[in-house]
Amino acid sequence: MLASFALGVTADAEATSSQKQAASMKAPSVTYQPLAFTEIPGWEGDDHAAAFKAFLKSCDRVLASARERAAGGDKSQAPPQGLIDACMAAGRLSARVGKEQAKVFFERHFVANALQHPGPQGLLTGYYEPMLDGSRTAQGRFQTPVYRRPPDLVNLVDETQRAQAGLGLSHARKTATGIEPYATRAEIESGSLKGKGLELVYLADPVDLFFMQIQGSGRVKLSDGSVIRLHYDGKNGHPYSSIGRYLIEKGLLAADKVSMGALSNWLKADPERAKKVMWQNASYVFFRELEGAEANAARGAMNSPLTPGRSLAIDTAYHVLGSPIFVRGSDMTHVDKSGAFNRLMIAQDVGSAIKGPERGDIYFGSGAAAGRLAGVTKHAGKFIVLLPKPAPREAEQGGGFGLTTVNKTPR
Repeated sequence: MLASFALGVTADAEATSSQKQAASMKAPSVTYQPLAFTEIPGWEGDDHAAAFKAFLKSCDRVLASARERAAGGDKSQAPPQGLIDACMAAGRLSARVGKEQAKVFFERHFVANALQHPGPQGLLTGYYEPMLDGSRTAQGRFQTPVYRRPPDLVNLVDETQRAQAGLGLSHARKTATGIEPYATRAEIESGSLKGKGLELVYLADPVDLFFMQIQGSGRVKLSDGSVIRLHYDGKNGHPYSSIGRYLIEKGLLAADKVSMGALSNWLKADPERAKKVMWQNASYVFFRELEGAEANAARGAMNSPLTPGRSLAIDTAYHVLGSPIFVRGSDMTHVDKSGAFNRLMIAQDVGSAIKGPERGDIYFGSGAAAGRLAGVTKHAGKFIVLLPKPAPREAEQGGGFGLTTVNKTPR
């Protein structure tokens, strides 16, 4: 998800315009209120060792990003030094540290902070990696193509910032004379990319493709019995639009009946009706096939492996990828019989619909069981953000993560 593209002079100008448009859409200011770890409900009882393992998976990318930014002379988008220091300290520990040692690690390197903001109440949803049947060629019931990223598609914003594009374009089509909006979902599914050699695999149902695009990844069992893993590789740039909301507004589904499963069943009941509804979401996602060690797990926006129940998709307008966030959810009996969800998670992914300081999407894993958990997760949530303690030089200069009112987390 982190692929960046050199756009050329014309595209760079358009990217700057799009970024200014995103910046002009004021995000709610956030105040960080420091907490003692002993003040956090559920902190003592969590499995900090599981959180540490997930955190460690991000550290390779955090440190690589720091090196890349330093080599390019651009430190403005580099991870904060405190997070770099925490990752270096984590690398000196065994990945098999116990719960207590992991708890001490987080308390030593981070400061817990409650969030105060005028934005909407926190919301937790879930996502997963579907397992689907497919074919390398169009045959029999497999007629729905999964497209790879077209060569003329360019990024107007960094992939990790695409939720901030708002109603503007996040990607576009590069032409000989400049750039233009890419084809919409309706145009693509009507054949605008047909015959260009972009087909990766074929699925049996357009609804399955639609939901895999929403999830951002998927595993496909091919007709020869082999299984491949597909990963998000860009989108057509049009803003994401919820078809669930569209159906509610049109009175076609009751608000209290909308879940991922109910929506899928409604769409599959009438393919022609489904097509017209899915076209209400002009956004369209492209994929790449993961290979080698990269294919061992679903990947997030940092291209680090995702951990079921510990990886969280967040809004990068407020949170730095790789950061630990203690997430509190209410009435989540489908995840924990007590209904309480108190868990230290790691910000490792993004999503076009994940917007706001306390908006989180929980990764539940692969397959049908994970899909059932993800499909019914829509609960109020609260974030307690673990901000890294500043490096000594940053502290002396007043830099790093200041615990003051800010528009977004400093980088």
